[in-house]
Formats: sequence, C-alpha cells, structure tokens
Amino acid sequence: MSFLSVLLALLPFISSALGSNFIRQTGDLHIVNTRISPDGYERSAVVAGKSPHEATFPGPTIIGYRGDTFRINVTNSLTDPSMDLTTSIHWHGIHQRHSNWADGATWVTQCPIVPNESFVYEFTVPDQAGTYWYHSHHRAQFCDGLRGILVVYDRPGEDPLRELYDVDDESTIITIADWYHDPSPGLIELAGPKLSNSTLINGLGRWSENPSSSVSVVNVVYGKRYRFRLVSISCDRAYTFSIDEHPLTIIEADGNPTAPHTVNTLMVYTAQRYSFVLHANKGTKGKLSSYWIRANPNDGPVGFEGGINSAVLKYVAEDRNSSKLESDETKEPTSTNVTNIQPGSVGLQESDLHYLASSSQVPGESYTGGADFVLNLTLGFIPPNTFLINGHPMVFPTTPTLLQILSGARDPHELMPKENIYVLPKGKVIEVNMFGNDTIGGPHPMHLHGHSFDVIKSEDHSEFNFWNPVRRDVVAVGGTNMTSIRFVTDNSGPWLLHCHNQFHLIRGLGAVFVVDSAGTEAINPVPVDWNELCPIWNTTSPSVRGDA
Repeated sequence: MSFLSVLLALLPFISSALGSNFIRQTGDLHIVNTRISPDGYERSAVVAGKSPHEATFPGPTIIGYRGDTFRINVTNSLTDPSMDLTTSIHWHGIHQRHSNWADGATWVTQCPIVPNESFVYEFTVPDQAGTYWYHSHHRAQFCDGLRGILVVYDRPGEDPLRELYDVDDESTIITIADWYHDPSPGLIELAGPKLSNSTLINGLGRWSENPSSSVSVVNVVYGKRYRFRLVSISCDRAYTFSIDEHPLTIIEADGNPTAPHTVNTLMVYTAQRYSFVLHANKGTKGKLSSYWIRANPNDGPVGFEGGINSAVLKYVAEDRNSSKLESDETKEPTSTNVTNIQPGSVGLQESDLHYLASSSQVPGESYTGGADFVLNLTLGFIPPNTFLINGHPMVFPTTPTLLQILSGARDPHELMPKENIYVLPKGKVIEVNMFGNDTIGGPHPMHLHGHSFDVIKSEDHSEFNFWNPVRRDVVAVGGTNMTSIRFVTDNSGPWLLHCHNQFHLIRGLGAVFVVDSAGTEAINPVPVDWNELCPIWNTTSPSVRGDA
C-alpha cells in the first residue's frame, strides 16, 4: 500500500474521532464575544469558532501532519468594549521557520488585527510533530477565553513511540485552564496576584460557590492504551496533575519526544504540554468504574472538595461520545487521591526526562559556559506591579520589532526599546542562564518563541546535564535557583522570550532575541496583507485600540 493510500485511510478515522469541532490544516477562525458559563457563572468571553455561531471554549482543535502547510484565516468580530477589541493569534510551539511574520506576537512580529478585519496566518511545519496550542498574544486577552489546541501528528510509520499506545485522537486531549469571572483589563490593573475563580478541565469545572455545575468526562475502554495530550492553557496557575490509581508514562514534552518515564503526578506550568500513556487496566473488564482526574492549582481555590479542580476518567463498555458528567448524576468516583494512598508516589522531576535520541549531546561543549555566547538574565520585581529582566521592564514598542528590521534597523542601538532587545548572530550556540532571584509570583514559566531548547539545568535540580536532557519550549524559573538552557540560532527573526503568566508579561517580564537581523528580511518574506496591519491599526480610533 502506498504512503498516500495509508494517509487517506487514516484521515477519516481521525476526522470521525474529532467530531465536527476541528479544522484540518486550512480553515476560518472567527473571534467573537459570547456569554459562557463553563463553571456555572455566566460572563462575556472572547472565544473562537469555525463560524461566528460555532465559537467555543476551548476553540476548535486544529490538526495536521508533519510537513503540512497550515492556512488559517482569522476574522476579528469582537464587539464587547469591556475587553480588548483587537487581537492576534500565536501558534505556541511552532517554530515558524521562514514565517516569523506569522508568529502572532503583537508589537514583536505584527500589529494587532482590528475589528471587522481578517488576517491569514500561513506556515509550514517541516520538522515538527507533537502537541501545541494557539491563543491570543495581545495583552492578556487569552485569559478571557481565546485559546485552542493544535496537534501535528507524525505521518504513518514515523512515530518512534507508536507501539506504546492504541488510541490518539481528540478524545485523548486534556486541557487545563484557570478561569476568571472578571475581564482581563481590570485584572491587569490590580496589584498582587490575580486569583482565578475555578479550574476548567476540557472547558468545564466547578466554582467553589456553585459545586452543582458539570465536570468533564474522559471515556476509556478497559484494556486499551491511550496517548493523552495534556495541555496547560492556563493564564497564570501551575497545576499538580494526576489520575487516581493510574500511573502516567510520559512520552512527549512540548512537542519533543522523550524516553518513556512513568510517574504518578506531574507539575505542569502554564503553556507546557505533556503526552503520557495511560493503560486502562483498573477494575474488572466488563464492570464499569470511574476515577477522579485531578488538577490542583498552586494558588487560588485548592483541593477537591465538591469536585472542584477535577474531571472524571470513566470506564465504558464501548466508545461513547458523552463528555459531560451532570451534577445530579450519582455515579461520581469514589477513588482516592494517588498521593494519599501512595506516600512514596513518584512525582515528575524535570531532570528525569530525556529527549528521545540514540545519542544527543547538547550543542556546545559539555561544561557550564561552553557556548558561543552566554546570556545571564536575572528576574526582578519593583512594587507594586512591575517585573524586570536585568533591571529593565519589557516595554513593547509602538512599531513591531519585525517592521523595524524590515525598515532598515539592524544593530542593537537601532532597535527599540534597546533595553529589552538582544541581537544574536546566526548559527551560534547560545546558553541562557536565568536567575529566579526570589522574584514574586514564581516559579515563572519562561517561553522562547521560534525555538525548542535543551534544559541543561532545571530549576529544581542542582546538577547540569549535557547529554540528552529534556528538550522543550517552556521552562520554570524560580526561587533563588538558576535555570540554564541552550539552543542554536538557526531561525532568523525577532523572537519573544517571556514569562507565560500573561499578567507578568504585561507588567514587564519579557525580552526579545533578534536572530540574524541582517538575514531576516530575505528569509521571512512577508505577505501583502501583513504590510496592511499597521496602517489599519494607526487609523483605528484609540477607544477601539484600547489606548484611549
């Protein structure tokens, strides 16, 4: 059988499993305001759909295969002035080789999309497969709901870990989100931590003051092995994740395969993703049972009383599409938290994860500082609400960094704001040492756009590893510890490095790495519509732009 016939045979299976709320490579994404009540409290939100009337939280799942080109037409139909009316979409974890302009980070790679306008994001994933997501990258807008999942599958026969699982489709995607009852613009102005009202798993959850709302159900069939794709689409919170009485075998971190590693619990920081294999072998075949899925936040309403911070793993006789457990259903789980029944339970230590490769020394030399360039970045904070890197808050320019480069700026003194920009030459090994400096609100999930990096020293580990450490794109930095990463500057363009706690980014916790400024224009040709974004923005009223 030819490769094409195998792929065509596989696509109907995936499409059937996904149901109707998915986009395969090419489609429309409408950004709208609608009222939703995922935890029983109704509020206006910013959500995405294949049409204005199909918008959901999370948004439609976008799928494709390694090597595919994605073409997503984003239309801004926002109308609620209590939240941001302008928008953008960032494709989190996608390297955007030759398409830096499509990265979606406002004021770094584009101007925002204003209401009643559309913009087409087109990008190819030549060398990536794994679990990604998309979200607004404009102010703190994604905290109001604009988030969804992007999965790039390996082509048939190319997944090195395929023999470990039987099922991998939309039913095995698990999202964790913090949810706020107040719009993000008001939250940004508050000093101190922004405490979420509830935790949503696959878009549903219970508010502590209304424990009668529904929770999500994940169905499994006894005997099957499931590849679950766990995605933190959280705005702020980190979560300790577990499934009662079921070990989790991790096989992917942030789009990068890992050597299989089994744990009972794992800490997942904002924007991180893990694939894990779960063998549905508990209980007795033919006897239906259920178990709590738990996501305990590091702040806000914690614990599981009344079913908060929870969903349900449910054994069924055969595959079913039901994904909601109604509050009046009496068959809620009676399982016990794994950490309560196993005092010696194994929690994930990031340093125990290893990139899946027969042999893979990190780029550079096997000692600290063994890189072409070493950057030391120290996090900081000035009360009441300003975050710093190396003594300076990230101040977003009024002209996107990419547009500055295309307009002739090349050197550090030409690019603004100069305190936040690091110009890096092409093809060099970069070591970045990030010091937590006991900065408030940590650990801080630091995300680098346009690259995956090797974590040569984790925040919670004292030793360095230069041989097959985990490779990912979000890493924790906190306490008085140092986190060290390495990557190669093989992707030209301006790339944001920032804390993925969106409130911290808005208040200054970010910087821009400009890779190969001289070659950026030739390597990243921009479409005509991209050139229109800033002129349209500049002629839009300040009240719509949000800077009145």
